[in-house]
Amino acid sequence: MAIHKSVIKRQRQADKQNLINKSVRSALKTIAKKVEQAAAEKKADAAKAALVKAMKAYAKAASQGILHKSTASRKISRLSLKVRKITVA
Repeated sequence: MAIHKSVIKRQRQADKQNLINKSVRSALKTIAKKVEQAAAEKKADAAKAALVKAMKAYAKAASQGILHKSTASRKISRLSLKVRKITVA
């Protein structure tokens, strides 16, 4: 275990930030699930509205460094594809 004050403080800060990041990633999964559920039920309007919220949330998480920008882009792309399939059909 570290005995330097600065190391102890950095660990405390890292633990606090880890909890915040974990809650954001969990919320992202919930938002994505809402988009997928609306798409599965063929509710185009609800899916589009949920997709807009998801896109905003993923972009914000990527800009804050919680997710890698490529990961956020990939998730947004896949959700968009699911919504596009039901709106075209």
